[in-house]
Amino acid sequence: MFEKILIANRGEIACRIIRTAKRLGIATVAVYSDADASARHVALADEAYRLGPAPARESYLRAELILEVARRSGAQAVHPGYGFLSENADFAEACAQAGITFIGPPVAAIAAMGSKSAAKKIMEQAGVPLVPGYHGDDQDPAFLSGQAEKIGFPLLIKASAGGGGKGMRVVRSLDEFPAALAGAKREAANAFGDERVLLERYLTKPRHVEIQVFGDTQGNLLHLFERDCSIQRRHQKVLEEAPAPGMHPALREKMGQAAVAAARAIGYTGAGTVEFLLDEDGSFYFMEMNTRLQVEHPVTEMITGVDLVEWQLRVAAGEALPCRQSDLAISGHAVEARLYAEDPARDFLPSIGLLRHLRSPRESVHVRIDTGVRQGDEVSMHYDPMIAKLIVWDTDRAAALRRLRQALADYQVVGVTTNLAFLGAVAAHPAFVEGDLDTGFIERHRATLFPEARPAPDQVLALACLDVLLRRAADARTAARACADAYSPWHSADGWRLNGDNHHELRFVDGEATVSVVAHYRPRGYLLDLPGGPLSVRGEITAAGDLLADLDGKRVRATVVRHGLELTILEPGAAHRLALIDPFAHAGEQEEQGGTLTAPMPGKVIAVLVESGAQVKKGTPLMILEAMKMEHTINAPADGRIADLLFSVGALVSEGAQLLAFETEEA
Repeated sequence: MFEKILIANRGEIACRIIRTAKRLGIATVAVYSDADASARHVALADEAYRLGPAPARESYLRAELILEVARRSGAQAVHPGYGFLSENADFAEACAQAGITFIGPPVAAIAAMGSKSAAKKIMEQAGVPLVPGYHGDDQDPAFLSGQAEKIGFPLLIKASAGGGGKGMRVVRSLDEFPAALAGAKREAANAFGDERVLLERYLTKPRHVEIQVFGDTQGNLLHLFERDCSIQRRHQKVLEEAPAPGMHPALREKMGQAAVAAARAIGYTGAGTVEFLLDEDGSFYFMEMNTRLQVEHPVTEMITGVDLVEWQLRVAAGEALPCRQSDLAISGHAVEARLYAEDPARDFLPSIGLLRHLRSPRESVHVRIDTGVRQGDEVSMHYDPMIAKLIVWDTDRAAALRRLRQALADYQVVGVTTNLAFLGAVAAHPAFVEGDLDTGFIERHRATLFPEARPAPDQVLALACLDVLLRRAADARTAARACADAYSPWHSADGWRLNGDNHHELRFVDGEATVSVVAHYRPRGYLLDLPGGPLSVRGEITAAGDLLADLDGKRVRATVVRHGLELTILEPGAAHRLALIDPFAHAGEQEEQGGTLTAPMPGKVIAVLVESGAQVKKGTPLMILEAMKMEHTINAPADGRIADLLFSVGALVSEGAQLLAFETEEA
């Protein structure tokens, strides 16, 4: 076994690998960019070395820098995690030439599966079923358009060299094809340095079911059953589970054998995943093989009791697999939810910022948290916006989903917009609970998964008021203790007045509305005049910062996080943001700056599609931004003219930055 390994990655996967390495007594070496100098994986590793600036191309994707760190640190092996260089055959070859073990499959296997089109040819020869499509080398747009007509619509354009939804477009008509092809090629080139694509028939209601495979250097190959990854947005997985709901043992065996055959066809060793599309009639088709550990590997670990990272380390060190196929069995059910800093209401746009408050559910035999961040860390524009993976296990699917819903309700994040409420909505959706899954689940149930924003209910307003009043009282007591006249009435926070009712008005901004609540002081609490009527409240703030409230006899525990005048009220499964209006602050009205288009997220301008002075129609694409490995197109909001372009290709922009000046026809 290795004495020391280098982890050529960051975030939660780096922390995950470190955990197993420490258990096995293996020293770990971390690498980091300038943006990650204080990251969790750096703190957990035994050693850490700087690579370079924040952009991945200047740090985590610099193979020569990583190998230099391996040489300097004395690491015997490199674990690439997933993403970055994990499926880069050149990097694996460079490791071998440097005398360093690459903890992954052979170079030839990576190369064989690195091109989706080449991989499909190999799978076809191995007898693995394929989706009808074009996987050839001719990338001429006119030729591809002709192939698209032959395949029929809808069809899927996919980047030949990558995954994770990058360089992927669904096309429903021939008229849409040229623009979709150009976008897919551009995104593929930016993400993988390879613009080649392939075309496939788009199945209308498929499930995404993948098989975990493992091989050793002695020629042993087995599978560790399946995972259902059908719940996806932007062609990226959001919820994964094992085993797949409704999977018949005979179909499981058939898919498992096909996956092992696929791995055997390329002489595979180590951990890999063979991904299939499972159609409604039970037929399945090879999509791709990921020659690395998958993000969703924990659900397989939870139902098998196997540490897949430990198996990776042992196999890379030359050991045989510790068991045979017949020794493996499924125990219970596991579900993984990916907690992202993103805004589901804005088409899942990434969100960046400081994690001002972060509290995760308590870990146990039923609940596991894989994360690479801590409270106070920053979610950066440079990398994937994942905050954590929440994994739950129980004896059956129904029990596991109950665990999932409770754990999601217990999770608290303030500082960035997250998909927590969305994950909770999916986990509670009747169709999901019944196992009615397919890759179009989110779009099909959009109306119920994306409810319209509603005003803060009375309970939220009451909790906000109570928190403000209790903290003001505590501040007054602190001031009194520091004052020479501790009994001065000017230090009182009980609403004392020389004449009249002792009360105080609190005003909040809730979305675009302003809400006023009058708090009448009472001997043991307050009487609040809320929009829905009066409510008697009292409570206390615990040492941990939680708010224990009694709302007219109803006991409630909540957390209120303050940042300036912004309050985030966290209840189980819900978060509400309000802004307290300070009556002593004079915020002058600002003139509206009509006719401007702003950046919905921090990012980089990768394309400017119009010229200054151009006349455009509503919906015309104007500019394309890239952030967190995703593209976002800025479209014209109405018919009009481009008055001015304020950024050029390559420019970095912050969220809310004015990108261009736009004059509507009416103006």
